[in-house]
Amino acid sequence: MKIKVGKQLSTTVYLVPEETKLEMLSDETAQYALKQMKFKGQLNEKFVYLGPNTDNIVVIGLGPLDQLTKDHYVQATNTAAKILNEQKFESTSVQVTTYGTIDESEVLQGIAEGFLQTDYSFDYYKKDKTFNSLTKVSLLTDLENADKLIEEVVNVLKSVNVTRDLVNTPANDLYPETLATKVEELFEGTQVDVEVFNKNDLEELGAKALLAVSQGSAKEPRMLVLKYLPLGNEEPVISLVGKGVTYDSGGYAIKSAKGMATMMTDMAGAGAMIGALHAIASNNIQQNVVAVIGATENLISGEAFKNGDIIDTLKGTTIEVMNTDAEGRLVLADVLYYAAAKLNSKYIIDAATLTGAVIAALGPNITGAMTNNQALLKDVTTASKTAGEDMWQLPITPEFREKIKGNHADLINSSINFVGAGTIFAAAFLEHFVEDVPWVHLDIAGTSYASSKGNKYLPKGASGIPVKTLYEFVKSSK
Repeated sequence: MKIKVGKQLSTTVYLVPEETKLEMLSDETAQYALKQMKFKGQLNEKFVYLGPNTDNIVVIGLGPLDQLTKDHYVQATNTAAKILNEQKFESTSVQVTTYGTIDESEVLQGIAEGFLQTDYSFDYYKKDKTFNSLTKVSLLTDLENADKLIEEVVNVLKSVNVTRDLVNTPANDLYPETLATKVEELFEGTQVDVEVFNKNDLEELGAKALLAVSQGSAKEPRMLVLKYLPLGNEEPVISLVGKGVTYDSGGYAIKSAKGMATMMTDMAGAGAMIGALHAIASNNIQQNVVAVIGATENLISGEAFKNGDIIDTLKGTTIEVMNTDAEGRLVLADVLYYAAAKLNSKYIIDAATLTGAVIAALGPNITGAMTNNQALLKDVTTASKTAGEDMWQLPITPEFREKIKGNHADLINSSINFVGAGTIFAAAFLEHFVEDVPWVHLDIAGTSYASSKGNKYLPKGASGIPVKTLYEFVKSSK
């Protein structure tokens, strides 16, 4: 889809808040919409007047004026785009109009994103591909930097789709080695330097927790360190750490068949960090950012690690493995410590499909956020509101810092008799490995993938969350 500042075309989309009098329409059409069709302007409410002998317009509601955000423009525009695709229109113009306190640049980018969000489909493995009819959008605006604003959001959505493609790809095609190859190809010729640690490198490094998780698989693990350093090697970095379990059977704590069916998505945290760094580099954001990815499979064989094993870590902390299906935190233990101790990290943000408990606590559409630094979390959640990706803080309390301590090792990775708050337990475990660097943990087990219809304008399958949040955070970071 091509989105450009342009001229009035034969069809026009208008986005309006509640109680708008529709003065942009002819008197006859406005009265028809308001009186006969009872159009009020509620969020995603539609007034469609297309075809011969009509005004060829689509009017979509934005909801209450006093609650208006950029994301409402994304949602409303996405609704309009779906209508135009259903009606087989190939082009449309959109009147870029601001209401309330929303900045016009945010409105323009929200509109552009709304159209672009309709353009994604994962049909690589399908014989019959999906094609939308709508291919040209003309934005009616006088903003001087409109083209640059459009280019920025196009680059961000391309990066979101990079994440979606990685997460949607099945485990027979995406495993640690091929993930590393895809990342090298993605960043070839860019400002991003890609360093790949193979199994021998990880053994020399001492990443024993990551290696333990990988023992049951014939596919060797990888750790990826992606460096984007526009400010130079000496300046501190924002570290983005991702869990990259490319397939999770649960190990000897084996999942059910139903539970394993979508476990190629257990690398969604890694996919998000790759996509976020791609967006940051594509838009030449002037911040030093390093992504650290721990990639492995968690399978069963005679070599696999077992419930009851005691394993070492890169930090030197020993862990008693109470549950091999709590493997993601073991992978993160090593890569978080690498970011904290081996890099000049001023902040660390990790994302992981870590616990089913976060879905029980917050549902499928809200990411759980935990931290050791409230100021940092405030900045991350502010970015999430700009991005339209909902988050909610869960606490890490002294009680849980005690619960992670082991009897026969320094820590346990899970508690057999544990009741509730598994998300907080996991976060307290991870906190041990960040060495007091300001850190935020994002549990995206619910928000990274939808087996049925995606939330709001998001597709079925991989959502791309939290790429936009991470981009907005880095862009505005000081």
